[in-house]
Amino acid sequence: MREFLKGFKEFIMRGNVLDLAVAVVVGTAFNAVVTSFANDVLMQIVAALFGKQDFTKLFWTVHNSQIRIGAFLTALVNFMIIAFSVYLVVHLFVRLQAMRTRQDVEEAPVPTDEAVLLREIRDLLAQGGS
Repeated sequence: MREFLKGFKEFIMRGNVLDLAVAVVVGTAFNAVVTSFANDVLMQIVAALFGKQDFTKLFWTVHNSQIRIGAFLTALVNFMIIAFSVYLVVHLFVRLQAMRTRQDVEEAPVPTDEAVLLREIRDLLAQGGS
């Protein structure tokens, strides 16, 4: 049992667990923002177009069963917003990485005519002057 607890302690003390905990907290907060934006802004615009004040209550009745199309559309819009946000963040990250890589790589200076001539003289001397 001690070995199990020791292993668990080592697992918890790793940096990855802390990173994961931060990601979960930030993801939860991000989800609240996206859900609010979708429900309180976008879905209200769509609801205004369809004439309904609460779009999540839009449903079809088929054989005494309710098909809640509004709730599905809300979830679909939430997914699209989250997917677009993730794409945007990844796209910006890739562009920033590319900019940083370009700045890190220094181009070799173009040799002057004198430098080229000196190299040719050096190569000829190394060959024995022929």
